Amino acid sequence: MSDQAPDKDKAQNLLRELPSVDRLLNTSMAVDMMLAYGRSLTVESLRQSLEAARSAILSGKASYAPMNAVLVDDARVWLESYLAPTLQPVINGTGVIVHTNLGRAPLSEASRQAIEDAAKGYSTLEYDIESGERGSRTVHAEQLLKRLTEAEAALVVNNNAAAVLLMLTTLCQGKEVIISLGQLVEIGGGFRIPDVMAQSGAKLVEVGTTNRTHLRDYANAITENTAAILVAHHSNYKIIGFSSEPTLAELAELAHEHNLPLLYDQGSGALLDSSSYGLEPEPTVLDGLAAGADLVAFSGDKLLGGPQAGILVGKQELVVQLKRHPLARAVRADKLCLAGLSATLTHYLTENALTEIPVWRMIARPLKEIGSDADTWSARLQEMGIKAEVVDGRSTVGGGSLPGTSLPSRVVAIDYNDPDQLANRLRQEKVPVIGRIQDGRFLIDPRTILKDQVEMLLQSLVNCAMDL
Repeated sequence: MSDQAPDKDKAQNLLRELPSVDRLLNTSMAVDMMLAYGRSLTVESLRQSLEAARSAILSGKASYAPMNAVLVDDARVWLESYLAPTLQPVINGTGVIVHTNLGRAPLSEASRQAIEDAAKGYSTLEYDIESGERGSRTVHAEQLLKRLTEAEAALVVNNNAAAVLLMLTTLCQGKEVIISLGQLVEIGGGFRIPDVMAQSGAKLVEVGTTNRTHLRDYANAITENTAAILVAHHSNYKIIGFSSEPTLAELAELAHEHNLPLLYDQGSGALLDSSSYGLEPEPTVLDGLAAGADLVAFSGDKLLGGPQAGILVGKQELVVQLKRHPLARAVRADKLCLAGLSATLTHYLTENALTEIPVWRMIARPLKEIGSDADTWSARLQEMGIKAEVVDGRSTVGGGSLPGTSLPSRVVAIDYNDPDQLANRLRQEKVPVIGRIQDGRFLIDPRTILKDQVEMLLQSLVNCAMDL
């Protein structure tokens, strides 16, 4: 006890030396903080700083009381960290083009400008310029979608899960919906098609088996309580081997024979032929409508390359019902989504999608061009003493699209004794760099690096590799 008493006394003396919050508030640094962040947050940050100092003293980690300037500076650091946005830009060097965890599709310059224009002032979101009266937000992007898909009508909501939910709730609530067992998919985040259907109030009728479903399975399941046949595209998985299922055209014919709508969850929003760019064929939205689907639901932020949105196109009479349903208001798209989506759709109409939409620009980018970038970056890193070389790699589309398919790429491979440590350090950069580790090396794929991020990427690689 006698050995501990002096330490206790010293700690108590140090605690008494700590200033009060009011005293710290009178310092010039704290006054500046209040001007920048307000009094309430400044007081909270100072309390946090003082509490940290007390803990350090009581644990024996501090042998003296910190000066006022140190306490206020610690408070500022805490406050800046507290207010730092959790949603921030990153550099995607993974080679996954539509990376769900990294925000899916990067937007075109025109789309970003349209969003900024809509955000910075008032707009005609629900105002008809010609009549001077209230209008409807559902008209925005509808004409563009109708022109692109040749559908009778279109509706935009906030994501594709909402589109499917609205479709099923409006048309099938309290009735049966027939779907193949092999299409009861789970998408990212643990959301499952059966759960969405259950939420809609529709009764799920599963037909066929996981790998094989026949047209007769659908036909035998139709009853007087059947509301629709639903098809969910295999957007994020493959069934290979002994498998088969009816075509959309066959299901459309069957559905129409029984006066039922065929509902199609296409998912990816592809409007271009992916096979033209070295990928496996991905059914397009137009393919679904041409096959006879009465409503097609798809995403705006996958292969369409726009902002997050759920899009429904198809028969006028069905879309009108969707628009009038109370749920439509709960899942409606906001002005920023509609502005960005309209600009993205315009790229398709003007035949500029391959050059203006980042997703398709990355998909169509020539391997020779990617290799040239990789060679240049590798050489610059080597000049700084970093062990780097260019190796063959594969890029993927991602975003639950084209599962199992990839594109050849040339990637920069960095040799470092602890690649996990390097990856962690790069994630701590002001603009985090996300790559992938393979065969004990840290890889960066140029395919998914935006042009205005190249210099920042190289500087981060040099800083982090040299610091470790």
